[in-house]
Amino acid sequence: MNISLTPELELFIQATVKQGRYSSASEVVCAALQLLEEWEMKRLVQLEELRKEIAIGIEQSDRGDVFDGEEVLRELREEIQQAQQS
Repeated sequence: MNISLTPELELFIQATVKQGRYSSASEVVCAALQLLEEWEMKRLVQLEELRKEIAIGIEQSDRGDVFDGEEVLRELREEIQQAQQS
């Protein structure tokens, strides 16, 4: 497999190898791909959690278990004003 890299990435890889943290450019690329894979897996888990939360919210809304946002904000403002006056 051939991979084209930007000059900046090539310099980064060369510098990383030169610092001795990795023994070859292939090791640097493999480490980078492992991190990318971990990041993608984490993102997929977060996306699934978000989908579940959205589904719960839709179910609650369908049942009528919702709050009027304007009313909630008004009540919070009143509580803040009362706390500031105390």
